[in-house]
Formats: sequence, C-alpha cells, structure tokens
Amino acid sequence: MKNGRVKFGIDRLLADPALRAPLEGKRVALVAHPASLTENLTHSLDVLGCLPEITLSAAFGPQHGLKGDKQDNMVETADEIDPAYGIPVFSLYGEVRRPSGQMMSTADVFLFDLQDLGCRIYTFVTTLLYLLEAAAAAGKSVWVLDRPNPAGRPVEGTLLLRGQESFVGAGPMPMRHGLTLGEMGHWFVRHFNLDVDYQVIAMDGWQPEARPGFGWPESRLWINPSPNAANLNMARAYAGTVMLEGTTLSEGRGTTRPLEVLFGAPDIDAAVVLAEMQRIGPDWLTGCAIRPCWFEPTFHKHAGRLCSALMIHAEGSFYDHAAFRPWRLQALAFKAIRRVYPDYPLWRDFPYEYEMERLAIDVINGGPALREWIDDPAALPHDLDAMAAQDEAAWRAEVSDLLIY
Repeated sequence: MKNGRVKFGIDRLLADPALRAPLEGKRVALVAHPASLTENLTHSLDVLGCLPEITLSAAFGPQHGLKGDKQDNMVETADEIDPAYGIPVFSLYGEVRRPSGQMMSTADVFLFDLQDLGCRIYTFVTTLLYLLEAAAAAGKSVWVLDRPNPAGRPVEGTLLLRGQESFVGAGPMPMRHGLTLGEMGHWFVRHFNLDVDYQVIAMDGWQPEARPGFGWPESRLWINPSPNAANLNMARAYAGTVMLEGTTLSEGRGTTRPLEVLFGAPDIDAAVVLAEMQRIGPDWLTGCAIRPCWFEPTFHKHAGRLCSALMIHAEGSFYDHAAFRPWRLQALAFKAIRRVYPDYPLWRDFPYEYEMERLAIDVINGGPALREWIDDPAALPHDLDAMAAQDEAAWRAEVSDLLIY
C-alpha cells in the first residue's frame, strides 16, 4: 500500500507481472460491469486488453449488463460482440443465469471482477456461485479480483432455509454476510464441495473497520455497480431497504435516491409510522438518522403520485458503524406499518426474480419467518432479535477461518 491507497485485486494484478504469469498462454475471460475499474478509472476490460501477455477471449456481464444500462429487475441483456476487441460478450442475465457449456468453452481462466454490496440478495453473489459450479464441471479456473465489501464486516439477518434457494439466495447465509466476494468464493467451494481451481487476487491495505468508510476506502471513488446503487449510503442501507422490493411500498425507484428510504407510499403517513417505530423498537433506530420526506416517482411503483416517506442517513456524523442494523430497521418499519394500518396490502403478489410461486418477501428473506413475525400482532422486536442473533452467531463462526483481511 502506498500513501494510504488501497489496491484492489485488479490493481495488484496489473502492478505485479508475477501474478499475471500463470495467465500467459491461456485464454482469459472477464466478468465485469461498470464499477470494474482500476484506481485510475480505466475499465478492467481495457487494461487487460492492452497487456500483450493476456489473450482476452470473452467477456461476461451480470444482471444490469456489462454496461450497467438495464435499470430494473427482470430486464434482460442480450449477448453481443465487443466492437473494440471483437470478442463475444455473454449475458448472465439474459437467456441464461448459469454459464452454458458453450460459454465456458471460450476461455481457460475466468477473471471475476465485480463490485459487490455485501448483501445476499445482490445477484452478483449468486453469479459467482454459478460460475464456480460451471467451472468445476468444465475443468476451468476462476480467479476473483477482490474488491471491498462496502457494508464492512457486520453480519445481520436470518439464514436462508434449505429449499429456499433462488437467484437472490445462493445458499444458507444471512442477508448481510460481512464477506468480500473473494472470501465468499472460498465459502462456496467448501460449502458446496466444489472441485475447482479457485484463487483470489487479494486487495492490499483494505481495512474493513477503518474510519470513516468502514469498508469503503477514502482513496477510491464510488462508481455505481448497478444503476440504483448510487452511493455508500445506499450500500449500507441496502441489506434492509432491498426488502421493499417484496412489498407494494416504493423503494424510491424513479427518484434520485433509490433504496435509501425505509418506504414511500401515497396512502401512509410516514411521521405516524416513525412515531410507532420509536415506541416499539427504539434500539433498532440507532446508528443513523431517519428523516420524513416526500417524493414523486417518475416510474415504477406509485409513479406520478406524491409519496410520504422516511429517508435513511447512514452517513456523516449520523453514522455509527457498530450500531446501525439495516435489516432490523427495515423490519421495524414494516412492523410499525402493520400496527398502524392493520389491513394495508403490504406484500407484493406478482413474480420476483422469476420466482412464480412464493411471495417475493419470502424469496428475498430466504423463508417466511420475517413476514410471519411482521404479520403476527403478538410478536415483538425481541422475538425477531432472538431468532436472528442465533443465526448471525452461527454464520460468524462458520466463516471466521475464511477471512483474508
């Protein structure tokens, strides 16, 4: 590390010819998106394409595409040919979610360079698992060029239940998993007993508990890894606010601050809900500031209607890294809405991430426990806390030997 700058995996690969040496003579594919940038903001595809010892043979784009141009969920990206390098660009969110045998035949080594948000439901996690499984079947190598978990090391949420796996739930992990994707790859290899050539090009100098970023280094710009991941505040709140996708409430899509609100709706009084949250679960409101606000989405839920909302500020002097618990905070907001508006049609009942049978909120949470807690008038915050705390402790113990940093 030089002058306090954190070197991400791609930067270390570029700086050290010894790290690149095993790639010579191999066909190399890159899995990337708009945040796959070097420290000087050059895209990984371009820097790798300029190295004479690297033979780029293919590229892959995850959900939202290699270019990051697809706004919403369940909006697919087509395969194409890259105009600069003449290589195929395969979509892993188009006709397939899992790489096909034909896709895997295009390369010997797959470099995985995606910026994650540290949340189980963020689909880049599942894309890594699917790539590892495909590589194991095809005898290929996978290298993760590691990047920070911007949410840091805190762990939060219940474990996904067996049988509840989906594209937003790769395995029995909590919502906020506390790992980098490099570390998560090691867990996938062990948990699913994958016989695959896997390695991590680790970061240099990443300190997940260092102030003020607590996972996100001051020396690096924030670049959207997906269209609605606009800043660090969103990344910190996302393990809670993503649950809004399983409801009829707006998560702020169609505004300039999506997934940074606890909810927005034209027929809910946010100030009344906040007062109920403060009454029934004040401990879960700590670590951030909550501000009543208004917005009118230009598209998506409640488009063109004025919504009463609660904005989360997990940033600046309001942010307490150890105290902020977004999954519990969001659960508390749902609980308060259910208590203030008992008959409110809270749960989304149309398909979510191609899951046609289960309720979206259950798909998101990896089981029905959270929804049942919200809908049970007798259930209190300490009931959910006890359930989650047991799972959180089990996860921390399970992955403790996999931490690289």
